[in-house]
Formats: sequence, C-alpha cells, structure tokens
Amino acid sequence: MFIIAMILAIGQLSVSNAKGRIEVVNYENIDEVLPLIRQYQAFYHIKNISSSRNKTFFSQFIDDSSLGSQFLYREDQKVVAFATIYFTFASSITAKVGVLNDLYTLPQRRGCGIGKQLIEHCRAYVGKQGASRLQWLTAPDNDQAQRLYRSLDTHESTWNIYTYNCDR
Repeated sequence: MFIIAMILAIGQLSVSNAKGRIEVVNYENIDEVLPLIRQYQAFYHIKNISSSRNKTFFSQFIDDSSLGSQFLYREDQKVVAFATIYFTFASSITAKVGVLNDLYTLPQRRGCGIGKQLIEHCRAYVGKQGASRLQWLTAPDNDQAQRLYRSLDTHESTWNIYTYNCDR
C-alpha cells in the first residue's frame, strides 16, 4: 500500500483504456493542462484569467494530496480533459467528502465518455482517501453536463448555492 501511495504522490500512476488514459497532474505535465483550465474558466465567463496564477493555484494539489488532486485525460499524446478534486467535510453526515470542483472536456471530445471516465476515476480516488461521497454542482444551463450526471447513479440536490465575497 505504501508503494501505491508513493506512486500516487509523485504522479506516476495512470489508468489506461483503448482510447486514452487518465494521469495525475504533476510538475511534468501541469503546463499541458493549463490551456484547458483557461478554456474552462472562459466557459464560465471568468474575467482576468491568469496562467501564472492558475499554475500557482493548481500546483498546490501536486505537493499536498490531503487538499485534493487533479487528473487529466490524454488521447494520442494530447490532453483533452481534466478534473479537479478538493476535500472538505459535511457536518450533516459527519464525514469527509470529495468535491468535484472542475470537470472540463474539449468541446470536440464531449459525448465520447471521457467525462464519465473521469467522474468514475474521481469517485474511486475520493473513496480511497476516506471520503464518503463525491459531490459537485453545475450551471443550470449546462444541459450537456446535466445529461451526463443524470446518466450516473447520482442524487440531484435541490439546494441553492450562495456565494459571499470577502473583502481583500
């Protein structure tokens, strides 16, 4: 088990299938996923996107897997999708949970099963890290993503999400 943990920690473990493979994002491949992170942020109309800020932010998951992890999906040597997991706790169920904070697939590769593979990989990963569930949210108008999520054995929440910015 220690060897598997060390392999995961240094990001050398990948899971392959006939079409592509899932890899842990590490210092060797983070620059390949940054353009997709930028596209993901643009998809959600984020202003002032910064590649250097993105690299600094997402690098924290390379060093400390207790915070979360990031995975990429590679086809024909090209990164076509990624997923980011954060860990938190849910006091309502008194348990650790994994948050699928980001899931993005290049538009031309959507509908090919890549998102489902990444979700299943993330679900297995958070379970191995002691989380009781994987949870996420999406924009109300992201119909394609919602079709994917509803095709899985998931529970769709009716909770409203609020944000309250901090002064800094």
